[in-house]
Amino acid sequence: MEKLSNKYVKFSLVLLLSVALILFTQEIKLLKNPESTPITMMTIAGLVVLWAFSMIGILISDVMQKVPVKVIRDFPILGWVSIVSLVLCLVSDFFVQAIAAVDFLSITTPILTFAGISVADRLVDLRKTSWKVAIVAVFVFTGTYVGSALLAQFGLFLSGK
Repeated sequence: MEKLSNKYVKFSLVLLLSVALILFTQEIKLLKNPESTPITMMTIAGLVVLWAFSMIGILISDVMQKVPVKVIRDFPILGWVSIVSLVLCLVSDFFVQAIAAVDFLSITTPILTFAGISVADRLVDLRKTSWKVAIVAVFVFTGTYVGSALLAQFGLFLSGK
């Protein structure tokens, strides 16, 4: 039981660090661009809501590990957090308003940081792959960029701008 409790404390502290980083990022963005999303009590409420949604998703994921259906057991935590967020935002407009007070760019910065850290741990595995993967990656990135640019240009053409 203590091990399980330590797990939830660890998750809640990591999520609290993430929320603090989001708040810090939003404050820095506000210093650089005073016209961006201000930090209000609703912003704090939005960060608490995001933290709570994440913790509920983690708890549901752990409970679902006891279900005999493999698909449910293998469902990722991110999926449970998304379902919880969707359902609760449909139930109450307060959650939508609170989350809207948090700047989107401020949310993505810590997420990308954590993604970069997790990938950095696997660089040794990347070295073991063939050099051909790098060539494929360059073509995929280039194709994605060119495809996005062409679609954007087509959209601008259709809109008459």
